[in-house]
Amino acid sequence: MGDLDELDLRDILHIIGKRFWLIIAVAALAAFLTSIVSAFFLDKIYSSSTTLIVSGQKSRTNANDLQQSDVSLARDLVNTYSVIIKSDSVLEKVEDKVNLDIPLKDLRSNISVKSENDTEIIRIIVEDTDPQRAMDTANSLADVFMDEVTSLLKLDNVQTIDVARVPLDPVRPKVARNTALAAVIGLILGLGIAFLAETLDHTIKTQEDVEKVMGIPVLGNIPNFGK
Repeated sequence: MGDLDELDLRDILHIIGKRFWLIIAVAALAAFLTSIVSAFFLDKIYSSSTTLIVSGQKSRTNANDLQQSDVSLARDLVNTYSVIIKSDSVLEKVEDKVNLDIPLKDLRSNISVKSENDTEIIRIIVEDTDPQRAMDTANSLADVFMDEVTSLLKLDNVQTIDVARVPLDPVRPKVARNTALAAVIGLILGLGIAFLAETLDHTIKTQEDVEKVMGIPVLGNIPNFGK
Protein backbone atom coordinates (compact mmCIF):
# COMPACT_ATOMS: atom_id res chain seq x y z
CA MET A 1 0.00 0.00 0.00
CA GLY A 2 1.28 3.50 -0.77
CA ASP A 3 2.18 6.37 1.51
CA LEU A 4 -0.44 7.42 4.06
CA ASP A 5 -0.62 10.90 2.50
CA GLU A 6 -2.05 9.33 -0.64
CA LEU A 7 -4.81 7.38 1.09
CA ASP A 8 -8.40 8.20 0.31
CA LEU A 9 -11.45 7.27 2.38
CA ARG A 10 -11.81 3.92 0.65
CA ASP A 11 -8.18 3.04 1.42
CA ILE A 12 -8.66 4.01 5.07
CA LEU A 13 -11.78 1.88 5.40
CA HIS A 14 -9.96 -0.96 3.65
CA ILE A 15 -7.08 -0.80 6.15
CA ILE A 16 -9.44 -0.67 9.11
CA GLY A 17 -11.43 -3.61 7.81
CA LYS A 18 -8.30 -5.58 6.96
CA ARG A 19 -6.79 -5.17 10.41
CA PHE A 20 -10.03 -4.84 12.34
CA TRP A 21 -9.30 -7.63 14.80
CA LEU A 22 -5.83 -6.23 15.51
CA ILE A 23 -7.36 -2.86 16.40
CA ILE A 24 -10.04 -4.47 18.58
CA ALA A 25 -7.46 -6.72 20.28
CA VAL A 26 -5.25 -3.76 21.23
CA ALA A 27 -8.22 -1.81 22.62
CA ALA A 28 -9.54 -4.83 24.54
CA LEU A 29 -6.11 -5.61 25.99
CA ALA A 30 -5.62 -2.01 27.13
CA ALA A 31 -9.07 -1.96 28.76
CA PHE A 32 -8.58 -5.35 30.42
CA LEU A 33 -5.16 -4.54 31.88
CA THR A 34 -6.34 -1.15 33.13
CA SER A 35 -9.41 -2.63 34.80
CA ILE A 36 -7.28 -5.26 36.55
CA VAL A 37 -4.74 -2.69 37.77
CA SER A 38 -7.45 -0.25 38.88
CA ALA A 39 -9.51 -2.88 40.70
CA PHE A 40 -6.79 -4.92 42.39
CA PHE A 41 -3.49 -3.05 42.48
CA LEU A 42 -4.28 0.61 43.12
CA ASP A 43 -5.06 1.74 46.66
CA LYS A 44 -8.69 2.66 47.29
CA ILE A 45 -8.94 6.28 48.37
CA TYR A 46 -11.84 7.42 50.58
CA SER A 47 -12.95 11.01 51.08
CA SER A 48 -14.69 12.51 54.10
CA SER A 49 -15.58 16.16 54.63
CA THR A 50 -16.90 18.55 57.23
CA THR A 51 -18.33 22.02 56.69
CA LEU A 52 -17.88 25.09 58.85
CA ILE A 53 -19.43 28.55 58.69
CA VAL A 54 -17.55 31.74 59.46
CA SER A 55 -19.45 34.72 60.85
CA GLY A 56 -18.20 38.27 60.87
CA GLN A 57 -18.83 38.92 64.57
CA LYS A 58 -18.51 36.91 67.73
CA SER A 59 -22.19 36.77 68.50
CA ARG A 60 -25.44 38.23 67.35
CA THR A 61 -28.71 38.67 69.17
CA ASN A 62 -30.81 39.50 66.15
CA ALA A 63 -30.46 37.95 62.73
CA ASN A 64 -31.71 41.22 61.21
CA ASP A 65 -28.57 42.95 62.50
CA LEU A 66 -26.47 41.18 59.84
CA GLN A 67 -24.60 43.86 57.87
CA GLN A 68 -23.01 43.60 54.43
CA SER A 69 -19.67 44.51 55.97
CA ASP A 70 -19.92 41.51 58.27
CA VAL A 71 -20.49 39.22 55.29
CA SER A 72 -17.49 40.69 53.48
CA LEU A 73 -15.34 40.30 56.59
CA ALA A 74 -16.40 36.69 56.97
CA ARG A 75 -15.50 35.93 53.36
CA ASP A 76 -12.11 37.55 53.81
CA LEU A 77 -11.53 35.47 56.92
CA VAL A 78 -12.23 32.29 54.93
CA ASN A 79 -8.95 32.77 53.04
CA THR A 80 -7.04 33.34 56.27
CA TYR A 81 -8.66 30.37 57.95
CA SER A 82 -7.87 28.12 55.00
CA VAL A 83 -4.17 28.78 55.59
CA ILE A 84 -4.49 28.20 59.35
CA ILE A 85 -6.24 24.85 58.83
CA LYS A 86 -3.21 23.44 56.97
CA SER A 87 -0.60 25.04 59.21
CA ASP A 88 1.98 22.92 61.01
CA SER A 89 0.67 23.82 64.45
CA VAL A 90 -2.83 22.58 63.59
CA LEU A 91 -1.67 19.46 61.76
CA GLU A 92 0.67 18.44 64.59
CA LYS A 93 -2.19 18.53 67.07
CA VAL A 94 -4.40 16.57 64.68
CA GLU A 95 -1.72 13.92 64.31
CA ASP A 96 -1.53 13.56 68.11
CA LYS A 97 -5.31 13.47 68.46
CA VAL A 98 -5.87 10.82 65.75
CA ASN A 99 -2.60 8.97 66.42
CA LEU A 100 -1.33 9.49 62.88
CA ASP A 101 2.22 8.52 62.09
CA ILE A 102 2.89 10.20 58.75
CA PRO A 103 5.00 13.22 57.75
CA LEU A 104 3.21 16.56 57.92
CA LYS A 105 3.71 17.14 54.19
CA ASP A 106 1.91 13.87 53.41
CA LEU A 107 -0.96 14.73 55.74
CA ARG A 108 -1.18 18.22 54.22
CA SER A 109 -1.37 16.75 50.71
CA ASN A 110 -4.36 14.66 51.81
CA ILE A 111 -6.29 17.75 52.93
CA SER A 112 -8.25 20.15 50.73
CA VAL A 113 -9.85 23.35 52.01
CA LYS A 114 -12.21 25.37 49.87
CA SER A 115 -14.91 27.97 50.11
CA GLU A 116 -18.33 26.80 48.98
CA ASN A 117 -19.32 28.96 46.01
CA ASP A 118 -17.48 32.01 47.37
CA THR A 119 -19.52 32.04 50.58
CA GLU A 120 -18.61 32.09 54.26
CA ILE A 121 -18.80 28.28 54.33
CA ILE A 122 -15.57 26.31 54.50
CA ARG A 123 -15.42 22.67 53.44
CA ILE A 124 -12.56 20.59 54.81
CA ILE A 125 -11.96 17.43 52.76
CA VAL A 126 -9.66 14.63 53.89
CA GLU A 127 -8.63 11.71 51.72
CA ASP A 128 -7.24 8.48 53.13
CA THR A 129 -6.95 4.81 52.34
CA ASP A 130 -8.84 4.10 55.59
CA PRO A 131 -12.44 5.46 55.60
CA GLN A 132 -12.64 5.61 59.41
CA ARG A 133 -9.35 7.51 59.61
CA ALA A 134 -10.52 9.93 56.93
CA MET A 135 -13.58 10.78 59.03
CA ASP A 136 -11.61 11.05 62.28
CA THR A 137 -9.01 13.29 60.69
CA ALA A 138 -11.61 15.62 59.17
CA ASN A 139 -13.53 16.03 62.44
CA SER A 140 -10.36 16.45 64.50
CA LEU A 141 -9.07 19.00 62.02
CA ALA A 142 -12.24 21.05 62.43
CA ASP A 143 -12.09 20.86 66.24
CA VAL A 144 -8.41 21.79 66.46
CA PHE A 145 -8.84 24.58 63.96
CA MET A 146 -11.69 26.18 65.91
CA ASP A 147 -9.60 26.01 69.09
CA GLU A 148 -6.69 27.66 67.27
CA VAL A 149 -8.91 30.50 66.02
CA THR A 150 -10.09 31.14 69.56
CA SER A 151 -6.55 30.97 70.93
CA LEU A 152 -4.69 32.92 68.24
CA LEU A 153 -7.23 35.44 66.99
CA LYS A 154 -9.40 35.71 70.10
CA LEU A 155 -12.44 35.04 67.93
CA ASP A 156 -15.32 32.67 68.39
CA ASN A 157 -16.88 33.02 64.96
CA VAL A 158 -16.64 29.51 63.49
CA GLN A 159 -19.32 26.89 63.88
CA THR A 160 -19.74 23.39 62.51
CA ILE A 161 -22.54 22.84 60.00
CA ASP A 162 -21.96 19.19 59.10
CA VAL A 163 -19.62 16.76 60.80
CA ALA A 164 -17.66 14.28 58.71
CA ARG A 165 -19.06 10.79 58.25
CA VAL A 166 -17.48 7.47 57.38
CA PRO A 167 -17.44 7.23 53.56
CA LEU A 168 -18.94 4.03 52.19
CA ASP A 169 -17.44 4.04 48.72
CA PRO A 170 -13.98 5.05 47.52
CA VAL A 171 -13.60 8.12 45.34
CA ARG A 172 -10.62 6.62 43.53
CA PRO A 173 -9.73 4.70 41.53
CA LYS A 174 -12.70 5.05 39.20
CA VAL A 175 -12.51 1.62 37.58
CA ALA A 176 -15.22 2.15 34.97
CA ARG A 177 -13.87 5.54 33.88
CA ASN A 178 -10.29 4.30 33.76
CA THR A 179 -11.33 1.23 31.75
CA ALA A 180 -13.32 3.30 29.24
CA LEU A 181 -10.47 5.77 28.85
CA ALA A 182 -7.98 2.94 28.35
CA ALA A 183 -10.26 1.39 25.70
CA VAL A 184 -10.35 4.67 23.78
CA ILE A 185 -6.58 5.08 24.02
CA GLY A 186 -6.13 1.44 23.02
CA LEU A 187 -8.41 1.96 20.03
CA ILE A 188 -6.33 4.94 18.89
CA LEU A 189 -3.13 2.97 19.45
CA GLY A 190 -4.57 0.02 17.53
CA LEU A 191 -5.43 2.27 14.60
CA GLY A 192 -1.91 3.69 14.68
CA ILE A 193 -0.40 0.22 14.64
CA ALA A 194 -2.69 -0.85 11.79
CA PHE A 195 -1.74 2.13 9.60
CA LEU A 196 1.94 1.77 10.48
CA ALA A 197 1.89 -1.91 9.56
CA GLU A 198 0.15 -1.08 6.29
CA THR A 199 2.70 1.63 5.49
CA LEU A 200 5.62 -0.74 6.11
CA ASP A 201 4.01 -3.49 4.04
CA HIS A 202 5.31 -3.04 0.47
CA THR A 203 4.23 -6.41 -0.85
CA ILE A 204 1.84 -6.52 -3.81
CA LYS A 205 -1.20 -8.66 -3.15
CA THR A 206 -4.06 -7.37 -5.29
CA GLN A 207 -4.80 -5.94 -8.73
CA GLU A 208 -5.32 -2.55 -7.10
CA ASP A 209 -1.83 -2.73 -5.56
CA VAL A 210 -0.32 -3.37 -8.99
CA GLU A 211 -2.12 -0.42 -10.51
CA LYS A 212 -1.02 1.89 -7.69
CA VAL A 213 2.61 0.82 -7.71
CA MET A 214 3.12 0.55 -11.47
CA GLY A 215 0.80 3.36 -12.43
CA ILE A 216 -0.64 1.35 -15.34
CA PRO A 217 -3.88 -0.55 -15.72
CA VAL A 218 -3.94 -4.33 -15.41
CA LEU A 219 -5.05 -5.94 -18.66
CA GLY A 220 -5.71 -9.35 -17.20
CA ASN A 221 -4.89 -11.81 -14.46
CA ILE A 222 -4.29 -15.51 -14.19
CA PRO A 223 -6.86 -17.22 -11.98
CA ASN A 224 -5.74 -19.69 -9.35
CA PHE A 225 -7.72 -22.87 -9.93
CA GLY A 226 -6.03 -24.74 -7.07
CA LYS A 227 -5.36 -28.44 -7.17
